[in-house]
Amino acid sequence: MIILIKLFLAHLIGDFMIQPRRWVKEKDAKKLKSPKLYLHVALHFVLLFVILWDFSLWPLIVTIGISHLIIDAIKLISQRKKTKRMWFFIDQFLHLITIIIAYYFFIDSSFLVENYITEQNLLLLTCLLFLTQPVSIIMQTIFSKWNISKLTEGNESLKDAGKYIGILERVLVFTFVILDHWEAVGFLITAKSVFRFGDLKESKQRKLTEYVLIGTLISFGIAILVGLIFKFSI
Repeated sequence: MIILIKLFLAHLIGDFMIQPRRWVKEKDAKKLKSPKLYLHVALHFVLLFVILWDFSLWPLIVTIGISHLIIDAIKLISQRKKTKRMWFFIDQFLHLITIIIAYYFFIDSSFLVENYITEQNLLLLTCLLFLTQPVSIIMQTIFSKWNISKLTEGNESLKDAGKYIGILERVLVFTFVILDHWEAVGFLITAKSVFRFGDLKESKQRKLTEYVLIGTLISFGIAILVGLIFKFSI
């Protein structure tokens, strides 16, 4: 496992800490013609050798280094101005998956996927997925009986910010419940109430206050219910 941690460390240093911003801009502009792309990959090779400090692991290092070049090249060719954010996450996901697969292929061949596809893990994944987009759609359906856009007029927020905040808070509440940290759930509710108090006080709108209160209670209530279902099902 120490080797896997070192591989992640090398990736973090190479992609985020020693890669200048101007390199990123040049790669975006020149794509595969940018010398900085190949210098960036070369630095990854060096980092992997230095951090691992075991030349017998050269097949692992070469595999990760070449895959890094391929993934970066695919991202540079495929991304557009409107899709740069999406491709950033795709790029990082592919890098991490490649590192994990290469590690288990070259170092720990005992890894078997079926050992991790257990009833508990599948239920956990199902619960977490349900608390994201499905619950957001359920809540949108519940609030469709009211004209929310008119209700929040003059109190607009960042696009989809409310949805992402709701997803994060439900996942956090679910996590706290299954870990038996109910005090953290109470802290989260208190923290959200404090942050929202100023908005509600300034708006002086009873309907907006009721909208926020109902939304919070439904969101937290669903997360708590799903957490309890998971706990009593395992």
